[in-house]
Amino acid sequence: MDRSLFLAPALEVAPLLLGSQLTLHPSSALDASSSLDQSVTVRITEVEAYHGVGVAGPYDAGSHSRDRKTERNASMFGPPGHSYVYFSYGMHFAINFVCSPEGVASGVLIRAGEVTEGAETARRRREAGRSSKPIADHQLARGPGNLASALGITRPLHDGLDLFARPFELREANASITQIAAGPRVGVSGDAGGRGFPWRFWIAGDPTVSAYRPGNNVPR
Repeated sequence: MDRSLFLAPALEVAPLLLGSQLTLHPSSALDASSSLDQSVTVRITEVEAYHGVGVAGPYDAGSHSRDRKTERNASMFGPPGHSYVYFSYGMHFAINFVCSPEGVASGVLIRAGEVTEGAETARRRREAGRSSKPIADHQLARGPGNLASALGITRPLHDGLDLFARPFELREANASITQIAAGPRVGVSGDAGGRGFPWRFWIAGDPTVSAYRPGNNVPR
């Protein structure tokens, strides 16, 4: 994948990421010896765009970078083609791909994917500490928190890192995606409960895509 893709605003980049593959490798040889820290790859099936300071267009009330740069969202203002990882609702991590030139804030939230490599490692991570029934294959990385968990992404370990260097590996789609759907973002505040921002894109009919729920006027 060409790094220059990420110089564009997130809304332009987001649908182009569908079908691409994101891998997270162990950070060290010591990590690689753990059954919970092996390489995992996901094929991206669902994304959302977020705009912030410096991007032309409507005010995006659902974006972390909607008003100013803070300690939490600093990576969104960083170099394009890097990661922005945050902790959401005190429950789980999520990863965004930083877009736009440095100093301008926009990013693509990676909402869901199909685990194509390292499925057993992803399953062990997702099922750690759970007493419920086993997780179905299509649900291993369904939703941004589950995707981050399956890959082993955490903050601050993976926040602000280059997506084109270890431990990350980013590869373009093996084939063009023709059936792309678009609609409002999931559970995000904004104009008309998010309906004014049809900035969510997904591969139509893919079982790994997460379910839609309307916004509740609380920024992500």
